[in-house]
Amino acid sequence: MEMQYTELGRSGLKVSRICLGGNSWGAKDKRSWAPFDAAASRPFFHRALDRGINFFDTADVYNDGVSEDVMGTCLIGAAPRHDLVIATKVGLPMADAPNRSGLGRKHVLASIDASLRRLKTDYVDLYLIHRFDPLTPIEEVMSALDAIVRSGKARYIGASSMLATQFARLQLFARAHGLAPFIAMQNLYNLLYREEEREMIPFCRAEGVGLTPYSPLARGVLSGTRDRAGGGATERAREDKRADVYRDEQSFAIVDRVVALAKARGVKPAQVALAWLLRQPGLAAPVIGATRLEQIDDATAAVALQLTAEEAESLESPYRPRPIMGL
Repeated sequence: MEMQYTELGRSGLKVSRICLGGNSWGAKDKRSWAPFDAAASRPFFHRALDRGINFFDTADVYNDGVSEDVMGTCLIGAAPRHDLVIATKVGLPMADAPNRSGLGRKHVLASIDASLRRLKTDYVDLYLIHRFDPLTPIEEVMSALDAIVRSGKARYIGASSMLATQFARLQLFARAHGLAPFIAMQNLYNLLYREEEREMIPFCRAEGVGLTPYSPLARGVLSGTRDRAGGGATERAREDKRADVYRDEQSFAIVDRVVALAKARGVKPAQVALAWLLRQPGLAAPVIGATRLEQIDDATAAVALQLTAEEAESLESPYRPRPIMGL
């Protein structure tokens, strides 16, 4: 299983086609299916590195900063820093106090320093805003991010889910004023949620912004571990109620086709779902979560799985518009 690499958007930053995400790192007391402290997490980083993954994503808010700390403890020193692409995010509330959330200059500049301390590195390769901040002027947001890039504390900037009009306002302001532009968009995108195809993804392709979607398996639903009656084959499938948003007949109609194609091709359903994403133009790397080591192997194998146009159309055809999610 040889990893492939690609440029992230219209930049010179080369990333593996799979990104390992960190929402489970440090979740020992929050999710029974993801009891990860640093000791339990270390094998996952080693397996990812062994499989050629060089792209790792987290956020300051994930498990109150513990995810960043676990990543720094396990990853820094496990491979040369120059060979790692580390991403983290800022913007969601870190505390119930003024200036501890949003994208104001004070919070953003303090947050990058706090993230670097937890990550045990002097720079991140990609610094993302976690959501749009309607309360902070666009010029303040973009000038603060530009200052971080110019200081060397981040090499590039990116963004996560928001309306395409919001992202366009930020990106076009940066370009018009010679500030660092976004090179990546981490949005909600998978076979069960494709509303991003309407505006956000076409804008990103036009702007040369690479796509690094999160929840590529729709909280595990596309792995085929859930059933229509509400049960599941894994602990997460049985207990993760946030996946109920996909518990409808349209979703299961698509999952049925994923499972059938996987059986016909002799692979796992998760590999089919990831292979569909990886064939989308402009998509650099889906961000996967892993609670079992073999999930990293499955994701890596998906990079080499080529779907035909007919297979992709069969997976896509049951889809119908959904309410907007992920903002």
